[in-house]
Amino acid sequence: MTLSPMPETHPEGNIDCEVLEHVLLISINRPAKRNGFTPKMFRELGEAYTRLDDDPALRVGVLHAMGEHFTAGLDLPTIAPLMQRGEKAVPLGLVDPLNLGMEGYRRRTKPMLVAVKGITYTLGIELMLAADIVVAADNCRFSQLEVRRGIMATGGATLRMAERAGLGNALLHLLTGDEFGSAEALRLNFVQKVVPAGRELDEALRLAQVIAAQAPLAVVATRLNALKAVEHGPLVAMHEFIPVQRRLANSIDAAEGVRSFVEKRPARFSGR
Repeated sequence: MTLSPMPETHPEGNIDCEVLEHVLLISINRPAKRNGFTPKMFRELGEAYTRLDDDPALRVGVLHAMGEHFTAGLDLPTIAPLMQRGEKAVPLGLVDPLNLGMEGYRRRTKPMLVAVKGITYTLGIELMLAADIVVAADNCRFSQLEVRRGIMATGGATLRMAERAGLGNALLHLLTGDEFGSAEALRLNFVQKVVPAGRELDEALRLAQVIAAQAPLAVVATRLNALKAVEHGPLVAMHEFIPVQRRLANSIDAAEGVRSFVEKRPARFSGR
């Protein structure tokens, strides 16, 4: 797939967006600094995630990075003052890219896929664990190394690593800050697919387009119910089955789903 050229990079980095039909491609663009995140980049990433949720024409997001690496993590000289003051880099009221459900922030409703490659440290791991599906290049180098900098991972790694891989496996990497590869990330359920380097974005876009072709209301409802089961337990999620299914079954898209089945043709969903 041919993508548009990315805008010139600001010294503090950019988060650039491109619309590909119903998919919002979000690009981390500060390759000269291994895509180290500054406050400006955090703010723009929150704005991009908010755009995905608020635009009814957009159905799926794909996050990737320019250059050889996904991200080396935080640009500590610019981020440390915020951490010392206990402030967040993403402004209140936006969708939180880390999807933690913190007070004052919105949670994402639409699917997000992430394509990672090369160095994927700290924040990079937390962004991919906060997403829904991760495609990793086979040259990834992962490390949750906050303990080596005298701080703690507070973007969700302490929660989601244990949930995906079990407490022992999570602490193995959280407490040593070691570096591990794509095969280990796949074993621990941190990523869902591993592909040869250079093909990760194409595969993520392919999967995003498959998801975007499904009924948008059903996709959102399915994602939110699965997330609720993980965060609040299966019994809580199960109580939504009947009311959510009733709402979906009375939608225009559900009628189109039946009609396309009868007429033996691909469905044309409108998100209504």
